[in-house]
Amino acid sequence: MPEKIQSFCRSRGQPVPQTRGEILRVALESLVLKYRLVLEYLEALTGKRLAPIHIIGGGTQNRLLNQLTANCTGRSVVTGPVEATAIGNILLQAIALGHLDCLAQAPALVRRSFDVTLYSPDQTEAWDLAFARLKTLLNQNRS
Repeated sequence: MPEKIQSFCRSRGQPVPQTRGEILRVALESLVLKYRLVLEYLEALTGKRLAPIHIIGGGTQNRLLNQLTANCTGRSVVTGPVEATAIGNILLQAIALGHLDCLAQAPALVRRSFDVTLYSPDQTEAWDLAFARLKTLLNQNRS
């Protein structure tokens, strides 16, 4: 994968990351810019501002990715719980057994039962510039 990232950057005339840290940073920044692009599409489709962003499951463990997501999107990011799949399974079993009346009760129960972490946006101006560059590149590739 590192070679593919380097090759892609080289072929597009972009700075080529050399160290493992630089390559990882390119991957993370690319990911959060894509998050922002998809968020923009979703908001255009729904006509609603989607905030905050909720991240559940294993992705909650990458604090750098979550902070970059907040910074890039300009939205608060709420992470947790990490074991979302197992918790969802338990909640559905609780509904089936009559311990919960309906699925609508589940989110409040999860909020009361598990800690979450809040990431607030910071340094959004630099991300606005990076996102504008991404959109310019995407528009060039469409022509």
